[in-house]
Amino acid sequence: MKTKVALLLPVLLLAACAKKHPEPEAAPAAAPAPATAAAAPAPAPAAAPAPAAAAAPAGNNPLPTPEISTENMSDEQRETAKRQAKLDYSNMEQGYMADPGAQWASAATASSNYSDSYNASKATGKVDGNYWSTKDTDIGFDSLEVSFEKPVNATQLRVAVTDSYGLEGITKVELQDIDGKWNTVWSGVNSVKADHRGPRTWFVQPIEKTAYKAKAARITKSNNITTTRLQVDAVQLVGS
Repeated sequence: MKTKVALLLPVLLLAACAKKHPEPEAAPAAAPAPATAAAAPAPAPAAAPAPAAAAAPAGNNPLPTPEISTENMSDEQRETAKRQAKLDYSNMEQGYMADPGAQWASAATASSNYSDSYNASKATGKVDGNYWSTKDTDIGFDSLEVSFEKPVNATQLRVAVTDSYGLEGITKVELQDIDGKWNTVWSGVNSVKADHRGPRTWFVQPIEKTAYKAKAARITKSNNITTTRLQVDAVQLVGS
């Protein structure tokens, strides 16, 4: 009996020792990888900028009247400057008269006449001292339409205003193409001053060379700007 107990004792001790060592805990499950963040949508392509409005042609305003300053001059210098100014005016006007690329109006009609003696036909042909005149009124607009024998690609319109009367009232210049369409080449309030160097003030409207052939012109006066009658001696169209 003792022999059996002695034999069993080592076995029991081994079993007891085995119970004292617990099974190793299983490693905790790995935390799930965070979900990949959704990629930000690609930015939409920038919209193409809207085309800019066409700019007004450079130098579209009527040409200013030359001004001579006699400030700080002696009396003798002042008189010399005045004579020089008159000579400059003569040279300018002679250049207009002899311009090979210019032509005078051959026919004219108007919205009003001061009288039969100042009708639209007086604005045809070259400068001669006779002129068309509007009525005295402060209502609405008056206009002078002139036509030319040869349609041209226009680059300038010149209006001879007698004694500068009604000059500040000119508010629009238009050209008519050979299809009868009117095209505005300038409109607004002009800043052309009276030219005291001579008997006429030239209202000179530069024009970016027209793609169309111009056969007529229309000059409009706002009667509310000035009630002074507009007096036009001649109209000249420049072009080729």
